[in-house]
Amino acid sequence: MSSPQTKKHRKVGHRLNSIISFLVAYNQFLLSQIQQLLVFIAKNIPLKFPKYDITSPRYNKLTVDKLPVIKKVEPLNYILLLEEYQAKHGTILKPIKSRGKNPVPPDCICPYCGAPHTYLYDNTGGRGQLLCKVCNNRFAKGKTDFKSITLICPYCGHALTKKKDRKHFSIHKCVNKNCSFYLDALNRLSPEEKAEYQQDKHKFKLHYIYREFTIDFFKADLSTLPKGSTNLSFRNFSSHIMGLCLTYNVNLGLSTRATARALQEIHGVKISHVTVANYAKTAAAFVKPFVDNYDYKPTNYLAADETYTKVKGVRHYVWFIMDALKKSILGYQISNTRDVGPCILAMRMAFAKFKEFPGMALKFASDGYTAYKLAQQQFMLQNMDFNLFQVIGLTNNDPVSTEYRWLKQTIERLNRTFKFSYQITNGYGSGEGSNTHVALFVAYYNFLRPHSYTYWQPLNFIPELESIPNMPGKWQKLIELSQQLILSKQVS
Repeated sequence: MSSPQTKKHRKVGHRLNSIISFLVAYNQFLLSQIQQLLVFIAKNIPLKFPKYDITSPRYNKLTVDKLPVIKKVEPLNYILLLEEYQAKHGTILKPIKSRGKNPVPPDCICPYCGAPHTYLYDNTGGRGQLLCKVCNNRFAKGKTDFKSITLICPYCGHALTKKKDRKHFSIHKCVNKNCSFYLDALNRLSPEEKAEYQQDKHKFKLHYIYREFTIDFFKADLSTLPKGSTNLSFRNFSSHIMGLCLTYNVNLGLSTRATARALQEIHGVKISHVTVANYAKTAAAFVKPFVDNYDYKPTNYLAADETYTKVKGVRHYVWFIMDALKKSILGYQISNTRDVGPCILAMRMAFAKFKEFPGMALKFASDGYTAYKLAQQQFMLQNMDFNLFQVIGLTNNDPVSTEYRWLKQTIERLNRTFKFSYQITNGYGSGEGSNTHVALFVAYYNFLRPHSYTYWQPLNFIPELESIPNMPGKWQKLIELSQQLILSKQVS
């Protein structure tokens, strides 16, 4: 005979079984409804959206035109020209006798040969154009500078006209209405686009445009060290404690406060988070020369990308260039703008790793951002040409994206690894903090972090680190090797 307690348990069990049966049946009903809904969507709602014609002149602002023809002009000397005229004609070239109402001012000289105003004609009746009798060149009144370089449109051969001056570059434009570049772009406009072009011409880029940079990115110093670092004279702690700080902070991705707490709770070392941050700055200052000057022996396959960070709540950008085959980071920069300047600096840092620049054998992959195309043009002017492959979008809609997608995926994987180390910071509190973190991340990634590519060994083999059994000791040895490098450079 069953007890009342047993009967109560049986009733509860029956109720649970009925509830579970109801939930299972209801779940099956929902799945059938979802299936019917998916069938309805597939039959009645188009999933393919119309593709935009990116070759339309409407999107020409997102492209970079090829380099212009650069014509170098040597300055003339009017005294030598007068002597040549006398030797050729047997008589001197007489100054002009101005009879017009608009005489040439006495302070006007020819910018091409330096002839004084006595040899200058008022060529347009006071409208501003002058003609030199000695060199036969026309110029505007008030022009005093001589351009040793003339930019020529590569499509029509006309000289480019400067239209705008920006902070670091000037925009030159071909204004010739018979230029083949302009006529081709105009003919590719649809009737609707032509009507829109007549209303708002600034929305379209139909003329050939060239950006001339006024700052020399190839003279900028790439060896600057992070600010705010201290020396290695340990008053209260030792180099081992510094190695522990770097291991927790960089390797394990702990914040400075979490690192200080881990040292106290695990090792019994009472240290402030400010000291941890100062140790990181010091290590970054010492390790950076070793990282930047190491002989990576790079391959001819490079990949580049930029990702964003925040410094004091303001968006900044981190540029990475890596060896796509050996996985090492070769170039990196931090900037507050996403323009061509930091892109060139990162590329310079990467190209400096080659003992001999490979030229057209180099395959450089990036996304479709125009800064990489502009940077390629600047390197071409430095006689450093290479193959740039821009992988567009997320799908392989063109042969270039199909062939070189794997290069872009490699650098994207690096960005995810960096983001994992960056997210614990919740944004940097200063520019020095961002420099410190990136420099230490690159050192850890290239020399200390195990990678599946190298069978869970570091990317670059350093014999001095192999015999050290723990990571704090490896950090100490890496700093020591960098110190030796700095001292050797100072002596040399």
